[in-house]
Amino acid sequence: MTDLKNDRFLRAMMRESVDMTPVWMMRQAGRYLPEYRAARSKAGDFLSLCMNPELACEVTLQPLQRYPLDAAILFSDILTIPDAMGLGLYFEEGEGPRFHKPVRTEKDIAALTVIKPEQDLSYVIDAVRLIRRELNGSVPLIGFSGSPWTLATYMIEGGSSKDFRRAKTMLYDQPEVLHQLLSVLADSVAVYLNAQIAAGAQAVQIFDTWGGALSHAAYREFSLSYMTRIVSQLQRERDGRRVPVILFTKGGGQWLEAIADSGCDALGLDWTTDIGLARERVGSRVALQGNMDPAVLYSSPEAIRAEVRRIVDSFGAFPGHIFNLGHGITPEVSPDNARIFIEAVHEFTS
Repeated sequence: MTDLKNDRFLRAMMRESVDMTPVWMMRQAGRYLPEYRAARSKAGDFLSLCMNPELACEVTLQPLQRYPLDAAILFSDILTIPDAMGLGLYFEEGEGPRFHKPVRTEKDIAALTVIKPEQDLSYVIDAVRLIRRELNGSVPLIGFSGSPWTLATYMIEGGSSKDFRRAKTMLYDQPEVLHQLLSVLADSVAVYLNAQIAAGAQAVQIFDTWGGALSHAAYREFSLSYMTRIVSQLQRERDGRRVPVILFTKGGGQWLEAIADSGCDALGLDWTTDIGLARERVGSRVALQGNMDPAVLYSSPEAIRAEVRRIVDSFGAFPGHIFNLGHGITPEVSPDNARIFIEAVHEFTS
């Protein structure tokens, strides 16, 4: 494999010294970029874009051609696993993801089996190989998956939800059935991420988007325990280098110590947690990634730079910070404001 020309992201993940704080953005390949919208139009729709390795590679690389980012992240969707399990993923305009066949009974769940990524999700694995080749060692490639709990909410609800009524009813009334679903999902996520690593991903992130919707006890039992199980199954070294794992629970600031106990290398933080206090709590054990509110990118250049400066100062002159947003960049953000953000991170930390 080609040597990395820029490895500061991987070094920061290991809490090693870097020349400046690395930065990337969740959803950095996305609708805020006109070139992304053109590629999506060429593909026909979002799912067709995800399932075309050449176009997925093209949109993965688009933000790197615009900005001095320190990592690429695979362009895909978190719901590829349930789709591979036969639930029939589709997207309703303005409504988000939907499944033709949600799982709501013990019989539905008993019929599910662990996916075979090279067969069931070959378009993702092919995209990883292609992206890694096209990057040619410029920056590391991050692979990812949704967490078991987050995937389960979509599978049970049949799509997006505000209150997770069906999923939480199963959690409290039939916990053993939910555990069965989470178990097959955890093993599927593990083999999926390992396939991405084998194909060239140099770090992986688990997106636990809806973990923060759980009670304190339920989070540990139904979300964190399964992410810990995944971490224990992952290939952690490839090409003579550590393959770091990031766990990101949106709304998870109260569980930092428990998440750090999972064996992960880094914790993603949303903007509701003070990064300086988080570093005091767990910074000696894990790197921290985050955590600017994406809404800041709607504001003036001066406000964006001031918020970057505040977060940099809050974290302090310590190793182990990867600058990111606290969640994904939103479609209405100006590409110029994204540039101001990225360049400010490097300017204030070099």
